[in-house]
Amino acid sequence: MATTTTTPTRRLSAALDTGRAMLEPALRDAIQRRLSPDMAQIARYHLGWTDSEGRPTGSWGGKLVRPTLALLSARAANGTAAGGVPAAVAVEMVHNFSLLHDDIMDGDETRRDRATAWTVFGVPQAILAGDALVTAAMSVLLDAEGAGVRSASRSLMTATQRMISGQADDVAFERRDDVTLAECLRMAGDKTGALLGCACSLGADLAGADPALVERLAAFGEHVGLAFQLVDDLLGIWGDPDRTGKQVGADVRARKKSLPVVVALNAPHTDELSARYLDPAPLSERDVQRIADLVERAGGRDWAEQEATRQVAAAEECLAAPEIADAVRSEFLEVAGFIVGRRF
Repeated sequence: MATTTTTPTRRLSAALDTGRAMLEPALRDAIQRRLSPDMAQIARYHLGWTDSEGRPTGSWGGKLVRPTLALLSARAANGTAAGGVPAAVAVEMVHNFSLLHDDIMDGDETRRDRATAWTVFGVPQAILAGDALVTAAMSVLLDAEGAGVRSASRSLMTATQRMISGQADDVAFERRDDVTLAECLRMAGDKTGALLGCACSLGADLAGADPALVERLAAFGEHVGLAFQLVDDLLGIWGDPDRTGKQVGADVRARKKSLPVVVALNAPHTDELSARYLDPAPLSERDVQRIADLVERAGGRDWAEQEATRQVAAAEECLAAPEIADAVRSEFLEVAGFIVGRRF
């Protein structure tokens, strides 16, 4: 989901810097040509290119992680990064469709230290801008040159549907007291892993690569997505505010059904945790600390740390295929390390 806090700036990796240089002109062109003027204005504002009046800011709001992965996947299939540009643009459009809608659903009023689009242009217009982006993403892919246009288009739509399903489950979990670990893992895989998996394979898919390679690249991205979610969930409870930009125990205050919490709630002898976490009454600082301690005692923290390590190892294994060039493999791992916040 979107966040209203400001995360301290991390240095972009070399691969992300390269991806930004190649993708920004193509994405600007797609926004200009494929969206109506009103929708394009909102998209440009949301992306950080302009202020609310449409005046250029000379800045960029996003890191272009997903499109950079799409470019790498084209290279993994022995193609060129340029050949993966349509896949990269499409992935970034879908990602920003989700952010526009997430900000509305979460009621977030700021993103990257700016007012969110819905607070500036209104909820209906921001929803429509998100809709315009996701439909434009499909037109970008369908107009691309590549042996796998149809397969890539189907893959992106499947990933988008999974992402929406995961978001719907996450919202539904807020109203439930009986969420299982299997349900929570599936939700995280859909909400966070689906689009990352698609990004890691879409360039290769568009190029008509061997389905086995496309599948391995997609699996790599899904494992990275789950590792990211686990690390994010850990930071949401035990993270250092100076590093995360979040208040200590932010996810506990929001009573999120995050993975460590769901593990703990499903452990035996956790009546006190259940009573405290499922009670809608406001939490004091002492309550937040007590709940965090109870989650840790029930094994939620250890499980999440171990599972994140397992997902990282599984991601690395997906790239062991000999047909993936060493340089491409290294860049995939570099970007994945940036996403997860740890070395691969």
